[in-house]
Amino acid sequence: MLLTIDIGNTNTVLGMFDAETIVEHWRIATVPDRTADEIAVVLHGLLVQSGTFSESDLHGIALCSTVPSVLHEMREMCRRYYAELPVVIVQPGVKTGVPIRMDNPKEVGSDRIMNSLAAVHLYGGPAIVVDFGTSTNFDAVSAKGEFVGGALAPGIEISVDALSRRAAQLLKVELARPPRVIGKNTVEALQSGIVYGFAGQVEGIARRMALELSPQDPGAVTVIATGGLAPLVIDEVPLIDAHEPWLTLIGLRLVWERNVSQATGN
Repeated sequence: MLLTIDIGNTNTVLGMFDAETIVEHWRIATVPDRTADEIAVVLHGLLVQSGTFSESDLHGIALCSTVPSVLHEMREMCRRYYAELPVVIVQPGVKTGVPIRMDNPKEVGSDRIMNSLAAVHLYGGPAIVVDFGTSTNFDAVSAKGEFVGGALAPGIEISVDALSRRAAQLLKVELARPPRVIGKNTVEALQSGIVYGFAGQVEGIARRMALELSPQDPGAVTVIATGGLAPLVIDEVPLIDAHEPWLTLIGLRLVWERNVSQATGN
C-alpha cells in the first residue's frame, strides 16, 4: 500500500493506493502550526480506523506540499515515525517526467506538476487542468507533456469570504447551486453570482488557453477538473471533459513509481 499526501493551503488530502487503485481517502484541514507529533497522531488515527488495511501494510509514502511550514513538520514526522519506509517528497531533484517551460521553474507549485503528470498519463496532451482549491489554478500542458504555464485566480471560498467581510449586508452563504440564475432573495443572488460567475470564469479562461495551446484545433485540448470545490461548478461548464477528484494523488503515485517502485519492486 502506498500513502499519498497532498498538502494544500486549506486542506490536506490523503489517499491510500493498492497498486493503481485508490482504496481509501481522507480530507483534513491544513493546520500550519501543527507539530510533527500531532501530525503523526492524526495520521495514525486515520489509518487505524480503516477496515480494508492496517498500518503495517504501508510500503511507502509520497507527498507534495504548498505550505513550507507543514512540509518541514511532515519531513520530521516521516523521519521519526516511519523511518523504515521509503518517502518521496516532490521537490527539485525528484524525477517527475514533466519538463517545466517557465521563466523560473522553481516557482511552480509541486501540486501543479503532479496534476500535469497525471493529466498526461490519463488523457494525453494537450490538456488544461482546472484545480478548484484555495486558488483556482489553470495549468496548461502541451502535446509533448510539458508544463507550459497557466493562470491563477482567487478561489471560490476566498472570494465569498472577502465579499462577506467587505459588504455589511451580504452574509456568507452556503456554497450550493441556486434554483435559478435570477435570485429572488439575497442568498439566491449570492449563490447565483458564485456558481455561475465562476463557471463563466472557467469557461472563458479555458477557451482562451485552448486557443493558445492548439490554435489549429482547440477542441483537441482536454479540460480536466479537480479539487474539492469542483463539483460546485463543473456541471455548468460544458467545456470540461473530465472530473478527476484524485488527480494530484495519482500524480504522486506516478512519481513514486518513477523514483522508488521500479528500483524496489513494490
